[in-house]
Amino acid sequence: MARAMLEYTKTVLQKVSFDTKLFCKELKKAISVLLPYEIEELKVWLQIFITDKPELKQSIIYLKA
Repeated sequence: MARAMLEYTKTVLQKVSFDTKLFCKELKKAISVLLPYEIEELKVWLQIFITDKPELKQSIIYLKA
């Protein structure tokens, strides 16, 4: 089930990537429910996902710990 939550989070983030504020809000929400190793996987995925989306680069600050 944990794997499903990570995949669901990725899907939601992809769908809201048109709106930076909404993307950041969903990212913060995801961080609060995902397990630490899932957050690490999400960091890797996010780095790849935002390479061609400069408007979303600011969302990285939520993953700095």
